[in-house]
Amino acid sequence: MNASTRWFSFFIALTPFLVNAQETTVKFQKQVIAFESTESVGIFDVDNDGTLDLVSGSFWYKGPAYLHRFLIGQVKRFGEYYEDFSTIPMDVNEDGQMDFITGGWFEGTLIWKENPGDGSEWQTHEIANTGNIETTRGFDIDGDGIMEIVPNTPGKPLAYYKKTGPTQFEKYPVADTHGHGLGFGDINGDGRGDLVVSQGWLEAPENLKAGKWILHADFNLGDASIPMIVADVNQDGLADLIVGQAHGYGLFWMEQKKESGKIIFAKHEIDPYQSQYHTMEWVDIDNDGQNELVTGKRYRAHNGKDPGGRDYAGLYYFKWNGESFTKNVISYGPLGEGKGSGLYFSIADLDGDDWKDIVVAGKDGLVVFKNLGRPEN
Repeated sequence: MNASTRWFSFFIALTPFLVNAQETTVKFQKQVIAFESTESVGIFDVDNDGTLDLVSGSFWYKGPAYLHRFLIGQVKRFGEYYEDFSTIPMDVNEDGQMDFITGGWFEGTLIWKENPGDGSEWQTHEIANTGNIETTRGFDIDGDGIMEIVPNTPGKPLAYYKKTGPTQFEKYPVADTHGHGLGFGDINGDGRGDLVVSQGWLEAPENLKAGKWILHADFNLGDASIPMIVADVNQDGLADLIVGQAHGYGLFWMEQKKESGKIIFAKHEIDPYQSQYHTMEWVDIDNDGQNELVTGKRYRAHNGKDPGGRDYAGLYYFKWNGESFTKNVISYGPLGEGKGSGLYFSIADLDGDDWKDIVVAGKDGLVVFKNLGRPEN
């Protein structure tokens, strides 16, 4: 290792303390659940016993201790990847047993896995052949209280899938193509949820079935995170964006402004020193009534060949302090110590103590971070 490489590695190791960092105000306890390398995990009550369970890849893990795991069914593996890039809970067949929706890059198929409720393997059902799926998210696009399923399929058409009955989904086309990145929220304040892609934002029509989505090419965000968060960060009444660079360095927010009635966006850095911020959540993690940004570096995205691919992994929450984001370290360090964020992680109060816990899967294992609250609690 030459001198410049040693200096760069030392600099990267210090980065949690260079971006408005502070000692975390909420403490977390780490529990390693499994050393599986699936990159997605969901949280829901699999066996209807009133306790939340974990669902990741080929197995589900019984709560509250997660010491016993049960086979869902073998997930196909392609090199370092398992073909399981999301875990969206939904009772698809409306039988009272929670199923989940997933899909993957290599087979390019959106599927749901049926919870049999009797301990047997889960049957796989196809929803649509979509082309390569980077990952999938659920957004309530039509405001009826039920999530629509939106796969991010870079270089392919953008569409969402609405559940119209038990096991039935209807496809709603949005755009002829889109890139790496996906978000949802009301950008222009007209009361309708818009879709955000890396090349701009797509304004929702009044008639979602027959109307045309209009692309506003107000930015180009490269290989953006999934999701990109739509939120009024600075509380000025305008929706802003929070974006990670999924396959390079960078985490930033895009402040919405109005100039002569036109929407423009100003970029503000949050953390330019960490790479592969592939996924994130916007949630109140410290129980102060305000949401925080929870995100981290994905471990071995593109098999470690991305910029920063061999840097230490980490998981963080960023707190808005009124002017900028402050970085709070949940986990950081070499493999076995630091924990990355994978493709799809989940947050829920696992133990009913009113503090939201974080469950993260990835090529570096499946881990629960129990939220212990503030030290004085």
